[in-house]
Amino acid sequence: MTPLFSKLLELSSKKHAPFYAPGHKLGRGIFHGLTDAWGTDIFRADLPELPDLDNLFAPEGVIEEAQKLAAQTFGADRTWFLVNGSTCGIIAAILATVGDGEKILLPRNIHQSAIAGLIHSGAMPVFVNPPYDPQWDLSYGLTPESVAQAFELYPDIEAVLVLSPTYQGVCPDLAAIATITQAKNVPLIVDEAHASHFKFHPDLPPTALELGADIVIQSTHKTLGAMTQASMLHTQGDRVNPQKISRTLQLVESTSPSYLLLASLDAAREQMATEGKKLWATTIELANSARQALREITGVKVFEYESKIGFKYCDPTRLTIDVTGLGFTGYEVDEILHEELDVTAELPLEKTLTFILTFGNTEEDISRLIDGIKKLEDLSLSQAYKPKHNFNGSKNIFDLPRLTPREAFYANDCPISIDKSIDKTCGELICPYPPGIPILMPGEIITKDKLTRLQNTLNLGGIITGADDPTLKTIQIIDLD
Repeated sequence: MTPLFSKLLELSSKKHAPFYAPGHKLGRGIFHGLTDAWGTDIFRADLPELPDLDNLFAPEGVIEEAQKLAAQTFGADRTWFLVNGSTCGIIAAILATVGDGEKILLPRNIHQSAIAGLIHSGAMPVFVNPPYDPQWDLSYGLTPESVAQAFELYPDIEAVLVLSPTYQGVCPDLAAIATITQAKNVPLIVDEAHASHFKFHPDLPPTALELGADIVIQSTHKTLGAMTQASMLHTQGDRVNPQKISRTLQLVESTSPSYLLLASLDAAREQMATEGKKLWATTIELANSARQALREITGVKVFEYESKIGFKYCDPTRLTIDVTGLGFTGYEVDEILHEELDVTAELPLEKTLTFILTFGNTEEDISRLIDGIKKLEDLSLSQAYKPKHNFNGSKNIFDLPRLTPREAFYANDCPISIDKSIDKTCGELICPYPPGIPILMPGEIITKDKLTRLQNTLNLGGIITGADDPTLKTIQIIDLD
C-alpha cells in the first residue's frame, strides 16, 4: 500500500492543462538533453502541491496516510517526511528542544548540521569527547558514564543529542543513556542517519526508538531505497510536543517540496514493510563474505566488533578496512580504486576506507571490491605507511566554547596567519567532507592539535570545507579583546 506514490503516479498520467508551477509543465518544456537521457515520465511526475497530493506542512490526505504507515513500520508514535535531508531534521529537533543560551549535550564528533542547529537556536553546547581508538584513528560513541558526569557538572542541560551509529557502524549504549535522560526528564535526540535499516533484520542492532530515544532522525536515502535527500524524523512519547516539531520543520524545509522525493519515501517504506527482512538477510550474507575475503588479504585489517568503551553494537553491513599495511593512505587507496579499478568507497580517511553495503549491492560488486584490494596488495609498498599524526581531540572530557555558535557566527571576524592563531577564538566552521564532522567551529578555541589534523588532511589529499582560505594559510578568528 503506497498512498502517496500511487496518487502521484495517477496524476502524472492524467491529461490536463497545467497552469501552475513548475515551469516545464509536465516535462513539455524540459531541455531536450534531459528527456533524451531520462525520458519524459519522471518529469510528468514532478508535480507541486495539487489538491489531490496533500500539503507537507498541513497533511490531511495522502501525505498524512503515508506518514502514519511509516510510523507503524519504523516503530514511532509519529513520523514526518523530510525533503531537505537529515540536516533539516536535526536542526528542527534542536530548535524544538533548546533555545537561546540553554545547554544541550552533544558528542564532539557530531555532524555539522547539528552546529547549524546550534547557530539557529542560540543554544550553548556542552561537548563531550567520545572514546578514541588510536589503533584505528576513530572516535566511537558517547558513554553513559560521560553523560551522567555531564549532568553532574551542568545540571541545567535541557536536551541530549547522540550520534548512533558512526560512519563505521559503531553504536553506543543508547539504552543506558536513555535511562539517564528519562530520569532527568530531558529529551534524547538521536542522529540515526546511517541506521534507517536497523528495524528490518534481527541481526542488525536495535533501533534508537527501541532503546528509548524521544526524537530520531534517519537518512532514508543512505541505506534504504529512497532518493537522495529524502529522510524521516520519528518521535515517541510526550517529552517533546509534536506541534513544536511541525513548526520548527517549517522553518528549515522548502515550501516547494519535491513530490518525487516524498513518493520515494512512501515506496521505500512499503519495500521494507513487505520485503525488508529478506533483503537485509542477503545483504548481511554479502557483507560477511566480503569481510572474510578481506581478512585473507595481506596488509589489510578489517574493522571488527569488539567490546570497547563507547561500542555496544556494530552494523554488520558496514565494512571498514585499515589499508596502511599496504603502504598507502586511505585517501590514496580511494583514488586508485575510484579512478583505475571502478570501485568507489563511501568514506576515505588517513588510515581507513569505509564501504556501505545495502540490498542494492550485488555479488559482482563484492567481487570487484575484493579484486581491487588484491590488485593493491600486488602494488603494496615494501614498508607500511605510518600515520604522522593521530588526532586525539581535546584533553578534557567536556568542552564549552568561548562563545555560543550563534554568538560566534554573527560576531565580526578577521583573517590571521595560521601560525598565529593558536588559542584564538575560531570564526568559521571547518571540516573534512565527508564525513562532515567539524574539526573547528565558530566560538571554539583553536589548538595546535586541530590545526595539525586539518593540515594533515589537506596534505594527504582530503577535502576541507567551510574555510574562507582553502589553503589554510590563514584562518578567520573573532577578536575578543
